[in-house]
Amino acid sequence: MFPAPALCRSPLPSIMHIVNILLPDFLLILFGAILFRATEWGKEFWAGMEKLIYYVLFPALLFYSTARSPINFAATGQFLQIAIAACLTGIALGWLAKPLFRAGPMIFESGVQTAFRFNSYIALAIAGRLGGDQGTSLMGLVIGFAVPICNMAAVHALVKNKGRLLLELLKNPLLMATMGGVVFNLLGFQLPDLASAFLSRLGNASIALGLIMVGAGLRLTGLHAAKGIAAYFLTVKLLAVPAITYALGKWVGLSPLHLQIVVMFAALPTASSCYVLAVRMGGNGPLVAFLISAGTLISMATLPLWLALLQ
Repeated sequence: MFPAPALCRSPLPSIMHIVNILLPDFLLILFGAILFRATEWGKEFWAGMEKLIYYVLFPALLFYSTARSPINFAATGQFLQIAIAACLTGIALGWLAKPLFRAGPMIFESGVQTAFRFNSYIALAIAGRLGGDQGTSLMGLVIGFAVPICNMAAVHALVKNKGRLLLELLKNPLLMATMGGVVFNLLGFQLPDLASAFLSRLGNASIALGLIMVGAGLRLTGLHAAKGIAAYFLTVKLLAVPAITYALGKWVGLSPLHLQIVVMFAALPTASSCYVLAVRMGGNGPLVAFLISAGTLISMATLPLWLALLQ
């Protein structure tokens, strides 16, 4: 008997690895969708939960992950440059839709943010499964640099008074928590054991609850027009940006973990908070709700494909 050639080895272990990484998070999203529709807890409950996660639990996770893990900018410089390039690519391709499509009032302005903003809950859930504490810390760094870039571009498209840009950024709890954690880390401070345990428990709660809220927010109505531009934004976010990011990462020779984290960051569905921003600033809320929901559901097929490419 001759040993089986390497090319004939079963791909099953690799497939199971991908399933083990992504399926628990997808199941939490599905659970959230079922829970929202099977209960009568009211809008106030879900709105309160969203505020708790966004303003308390998730900032605690970002601060904790960036404050405690060693930051070596010499080792992560190219990694962060590729992550920033991914954001700028999404912004540039998103704005290309303006001359390509004849969109109605507030359709482009509301929808363009979905081409480059990202779901931080899914980001950190995947990063933790890929690289443990190191993966979470790396994704936290990316979020810290990407949030101001993406938020400036999103607000710029919607806001009429451009002077509010800085105010909108200063009010972002994710940005403030990440920057605070980075500064805390670079100053050489150490979290006391009690504070570390407290923040760790808050952060652990944020991932599961955040994914449940993603599912609770799924809405597949609201696309009555602008089907072309909607398909364009989804294609940019889920296919074009991760493809360009993968090519750039391979070209500069990123390490396997850095390449996995940055490509999965680029391939994330868009942020649930896109809807909040659009409604608060007079945009087309139903269109953005559809883009968020459709992108999240489609990403359940595209994220495993990108992860398989990275194995």
